[in-house]
Parts: sequence; structure tokens; C-alpha cells
Amino acid sequence: MPVYGGRGNSSRVYLHRFVERAGRAVEPGQLVLDAGAGRAPYRGLFAHARYETADFLAVKQKKYAEPDYVCDLSAIPVEDSRYHHVLLTQVLEHLPEPAKVLAELHRVARPGGTLWLSAPFFYVVHERPYDFYRYTPFGLRHLVEGAGFEVEEIDWLEGYLGTLSYQARVMSKALPAARGDYGGGLKGLALATTAKIAKAAARRAADALAKLDLRYKIVGKGMPKNYTVLARKPS
Repeated sequence: MPVYGGRGNSSRVYLHRFVERAGRAVEPGQLVLDAGAGRAPYRGLFAHARYETADFLAVKQKKYAEPDYVCDLSAIPVEDSRYHHVLLTQVLEHLPEPAKVLAELHRVARPGGTLWLSAPFFYVVHERPYDFYRYTPFGLRHLVEGAGFEVEEIDWLEGYLGTLSYQARVMSKALPAARGDYGGGLKGLALATTAKIAKAAARRAADALAKLDLRYKIVGKGMPKNYTVLARKPS
């Protein structure tokens, strides 16, 4: 199951900043739901609040923090209007019926409560077989508003240089580099050698582009790897 991240991944830095921003929007003692929390890596950003998690624990090869609610996110076993804020990061692509889940998050959010969401637009298939969709900003708006939220902003998570960094990282992992991949013989050897050189260059380029993305976030040209959404349940 290839997931290309780790070193030189500017998207992780930007996602952490997005969730930090969500944490700053939470007042002390307010109740937060991290839906599809996985390992709950952002728990510390909500230490001043009451933080609850929900997850389906579906992917056997994935490690999870024990959630407060083991459930399908379309049926969270809590009362209406429980949460001041809801977090849904890098989860929407794994939901076979995202509209139902967003409607459920609308149900459990308080009037005036916020939804902090991120979802991929350009990313390899991962967490098989629970990977169903990729999202444009228009698709995200359609789903979020259809669930009853009011969209306040939809933004690129990272800049285009971050997307190029990711594409270079994928190339460094996925480009075939065996003689047999190119038909064998001297021609196959030459092409395989070229591929190995290209893979090494792509690794270096991925790190350099990620650093540049954190310094110069270029948006509006090319495409992002992910989008973020901030939405609110009407008061």
C-alpha cells in the first residue's frame, strides 16, 4: 500500500497549521469531535478543550488510538448538537457515502459550530480498499452545503510546488528501474540505468520543492494536492 510522505512533505506541515488554527478557534472547555481520528495526532492541540474521537477502525494494517466512539461516522452515538467544533481531516475520501457522514456531522454540531475539513485532490490510492473519491472545490462545496453547513472558505492546503514535490516523490518510488521493465537487452539496461538516475534526481527534487513550498506558497496556478474547508452550522 504505497503512501508517499515523510521527509520533505510540506502538506503535513500545512495540515498541522490548519488544525492549529482550528485549535485556536476553540474556547477553553468547549467540546470537539475528531471524526476519523486514527492515531489522534492532534489531541495535544485541543488540550484546553474537551476532545472526543470517533473512528470505524476499518483498516487492519493501520494503527489507531482507542476512540471514544467506535462507529460508522454516519451514525455517531451521541445526542444532537453536542459539539462546538468538528474536525474531519483526510477522511472524506475513505467514506463510501460522504453526504450521509456530513449530514451526521451537521446533526451533532451545535448551531454556530464549525467544521474543519481537509480532503485530497491529487493523491495515490491508499488504505485499500477504503479509498473511494478525490475532491474538487466545487464537489466539496456541493457536499458541505448539501449537508446544511454554510461554507466560509475553501482553500488550497499546500501550494503547487508542494504538489510537484509529491509527484516527484511518487516518481522516485514508483518509476520502474529494472532491465526487464524495458524489454531487456542493452536497450533495456540503458533505460533502466536512466530510470535509476531519474529516481535519485526526483528524490532530491522532492525535498527541494517541499522546502520551496513552505517558503513560497504558490496558489492559483497548477493544482493543489489537497483542499481545506471551513464551514459553519447556521445559528
